[in-house]
Amino acid sequence: MNQNRPDIAPPPLKNDCFALPAGVYWTPVDEALSLLRQRLRPVTGIETLPLSQGLGRVLAQDATARRSNPPLPNTAVDGYGFAGGFPEGAHVLPLADGRAAAGIPYEGVVPAGQALRVLTGAALPDGVDTVILEEDVTLSGGHIAFRGPLKRGANTRKAGEDVVAGDTVLPAGRRLTPADLALLSAVGLAELQVRSPLRVAVLSTGDELVEPGQEAGPGQIYDANRPMLLAMAERFGFQAVDMGRVADDRGALKARLDEAADRADVILTSGGASAGDEDHVSALLREAGAMQEWRIALKPGRPLALGVWNGTPVFGLPGNPVAAMVCTLVFARPAMGLLAGEGWSDPQGFDLPAAFEKRKKPGRREFLRGRVRDGRVEVFRSEGSGRISGLSWAEGLVEIGDDARHIRPGDPVRFIPYASFGL
Repeated sequence: MNQNRPDIAPPPLKNDCFALPAGVYWTPVDEALSLLRQRLRPVTGIETLPLSQGLGRVLAQDATARRSNPPLPNTAVDGYGFAGGFPEGAHVLPLADGRAAAGIPYEGVVPAGQALRVLTGAALPDGVDTVILEEDVTLSGGHIAFRGPLKRGANTRKAGEDVVAGDTVLPAGRRLTPADLALLSAVGLAELQVRSPLRVAVLSTGDELVEPGQEAGPGQIYDANRPMLLAMAERFGFQAVDMGRVADDRGALKARLDEAADRADVILTSGGASAGDEDHVSALLREAGAMQEWRIALKPGRPLALGVWNGTPVFGLPGNPVAAMVCTLVFARPAMGLLAGEGWSDPQGFDLPAAFEKRKKPGRREFLRGRVRDGRVEVFRSEGSGRISGLSWAEGLVEIGDDARHIRPGDPVRFIPYASFGL
């Protein structure tokens, strides 16, 4: 028997490695989100762009209509225009010479009791306030015949019924869509004040990582996080800055963080966010006095470092790709929206019946990989956060609140499509 062996015994195994330890304060998800929402502000600059280059950019100020839409009263259909409504019964009106078309206004006044040929979008001539569809008219011998009743103003559009000149049509913080560009163009805007794209630096840490395509030695894995996070940043409408990989060397990591802070507005790291010997991200943030929170009551994604490096916000994401993606969607995405000037955005979820059963303990929030089939929410066959295939199998996340819950098939669950996060 080894006389030098200490009299110690291993701790008992836990059935739940995510169990909240006694005496340790875990930050609820909502509290961590509130912290981010309160402390972060827009950091991007402002520039002027032609409207044609505005797609996907964030408005830096309210967009105000320079002209009304429609600018003038006009006809909504092809047909015949005249003054006043008509009661029930048959009516016959003589036709005035000429016509009104979009972009070709009618010069003159349509006499009372006469009708004029008008085409869709034409400005209503003087003497016309009502239009009847050409399908409801018989034309013969320079006259039209139709049946009432027909209300005054039928088949016409009022000036400014959509937008009035001087109205705010889109608020500051709006990320512009193709439909937005149509609206802004219609109200006469040719240039836009927009935010510069948020620059998002992405850095992977760990001795075990190698680039896809390289020879992987014993114990090494391919870097899956960096391609994923760079692509997510681009899909969110940000400018991705690839900071590569760095080994588990504190000096090298510090230098790379310094470079990332110079080149970007926010930094996403993966790996090294917990409290182990090689968890250098959280250690450096703590040494710099910039560590905010990291014990988040969340599954997956418990080791999440939130801090600041040289004035630049840092999200120290877990090294596991599943947890890294979930933490990015839940925490980094809305926070980066604030930094980008588009404001805080809560993802839209939908209550749908579950196609699964699950028992959940209290004290943490859980996100499962899910998808919708036949109106019911399925979840991935395994909750193991090492199953990367579940991320691409899924079409969104199933959010289960902090309290205990026993979900049975048919029970309502909250499903958040990836699209609600901007993916």
